[in-house]
Amino acid sequence: MKAFAYARAQLLASRTLRRGLAGAATALAVGLSTAPAQAAAPLKIGYSDWPGWVLFQVAIDKGWFKEENVAVDFEWFDYSASLDAFSAGKLDGVGATNGDALVTGASGAKNVMILLTDYSSGNDMIVAKPAAKSVEALKGKKVGVEVGLVDHLLLDTALARHGMKESDVTLVNAKTNELPQVLASSQDIAAVGAWQPTAGEALKRVPGSRPIFTSADAPGLIYDAITVNPASLATRKADWAKVIKVWYRCVAYVNDPKTQADAVKIMSARVGLTPEQYLPLLKGTHLLDKAAAQNAFKKGDGLDSIYGSSLNADKFNVRNTVYKQAQDVNAYIDPSLTNAQ
Repeated sequence: MKAFAYARAQLLASRTLRRGLAGAATALAVGLSTAPAQAAAPLKIGYSDWPGWVLFQVAIDKGWFKEENVAVDFEWFDYSASLDAFSAGKLDGVGATNGDALVTGASGAKNVMILLTDYSSGNDMIVAKPAAKSVEALKGKKVGVEVGLVDHLLLDTALARHGMKESDVTLVNAKTNELPQVLASSQDIAAVGAWQPTAGEALKRVPGSRPIFTSADAPGLIYDAITVNPASLATRKADWAKVIKVWYRCVAYVNDPKTQADAVKIMSARVGLTPEQYLPLLKGTHLLDKAAAQNAFKKGDGLDSIYGSSLNADKFNVRNTVYKQAQDVNAYIDPSLTNAQ
């Protein structure tokens, strides 16, 4: 992962002064009109090294938020650090997977997913060393993963799909950005679970390594969202609606063959890769335009619905004692702003 960086958009406070002529009533009206108009503080949004959130960099660089007259302050983090910052009340919103939004809320930092940016369609991977050619080959082996986060869920799903349980492997807990080094330097680690571009780094560090299970094998397992503090949503709903509007402009820009190269150039620069290195990462991220997001916001039990996917994640979290009490998934999902676009 890259070092912290900050992309800031400032909105200057303004005030208007009006002068009257004469008369007590006129003077009173003028006095009231001289009150300063307080500009809203920027919405603080944490984002990190995932294509579905890095895409916001296009809007940041091109000034699209200013065009929509919404003040935003996007702050760059390592992923888990962004969740910590949100939990500490330092952010109004944060890019998070739907499962991790539940974890954050269960820990006390309530949040509501208002924008679905994408679902992972290959960028989350279980990367294995050459000797482990299948998920079944991991039985009795050690697997590195950031316990409790999204690729722990991916690993759990991979094992279940191949008739195995988590007790069939030994988990080694490590920060996701450290896992490429863990795979390369630890003789007894057979595989790691990570997302791109960290997964790609793991593949490069260990010649002959390969993905033996990815999120493309379970589409909808991992949704990525912008989830926000309920108080911020209640008081700044119009501003959040503008953020969502800008997001769909970003999706259209990167999907348009005429402008995709420019979008990829901006995104790759944000994470320190070349456009040629970054373009393949988009293929493993199924970006959601307005119609697709509205469809995913429909209630359902399957992974094609954010409700069904989040229920699945909730069961995983309780089963693995990430938290003890099952969460009210409905309370974490608000499709109203997306549906109103």
